[in-house]
Amino acid sequence: MPHLTVAFDENLATIVLDRPPQNRIDDQMIDELAAAVTAIERSEARAVLVRSEGENFSFGGDIMSWPGADVRELRSRFEHYLSVFNRFERLPMPVIAAVQGLCFGGGLELAVRADMIFAGESATFGHPEQSLGIVTVLGGVYRVAERAGRSRASEWAMTSERVPAATMERFGVVNRVVADADLLKETREFARKVSVGPTRAYAAHKALLRAWAVGGVAAADDAMFDIAMPLFETDDVQRGLKSAVDALKAGKPRPVLTFNGR
Repeated sequence: MPHLTVAFDENLATIVLDRPPQNRIDDQMIDELAAAVTAIERSEARAVLVRSEGENFSFGGDIMSWPGADVRELRSRFEHYLSVFNRFERLPMPVIAAVQGLCFGGGLELAVRADMIFAGESATFGHPEQSLGIVTVLGGVYRVAERAGRSRASEWAMTSERVPAATMERFGVVNRVVADADLLKETREFARKVSVGPTRAYAAHKALLRAWAVGGVAAADDAMFDIAMPLFETDDVQRGLKSAVDALKAGKPRPVLTFNGR
């Protein structure tokens, strides 16, 4: 049985974690995520929705085989996991995660790879690694720090505190908290909205934010025009600029543009 699936509906790709009862991340799920990323890269998808089946998003890694495991084998496994998560993070399109229930460990590390997180009002987040004496081996603590700041990320990681969705929203880790019953509907509606937006510009924004994350404002400035200027040759921008100028000359409101992602 698959532990993760991907489906396509027009411009939207949907990745679903489905390994009951806790959606724990194992080798099979990682390999299926890698295959899903490849399928998305080769598709016409222009946005991605990540969600899970069941009451909880994910309890994190499947630790059953970890005790007594050879450290070199564990390192090889975690390096593979990290590379797949990073491929997912770098998809050149908006990625939105819908999080319900518990979102712990590797599940949180997956969720923060999304560009935006929508959470149900009863969702809870946490780094349980501290309770095992290990760290967030898939890059969770510093990605949370990138959103919430170092001191808050340190507190959450070093205490394994269970953090409610409202707190995560207040500190910028979560974008929106919605009623549990409305989570999937609202997230899907938002994902569909961005799936018909200026896809190339979205990818450029992601690349600029990645440059900033690596080297700060100066690095993003250095990368700016190599990333931004090719947009002016795209069909979306050519039509968009022309429609805006025509409307300005005619003294009319700018029309709503239908982007084609090219």
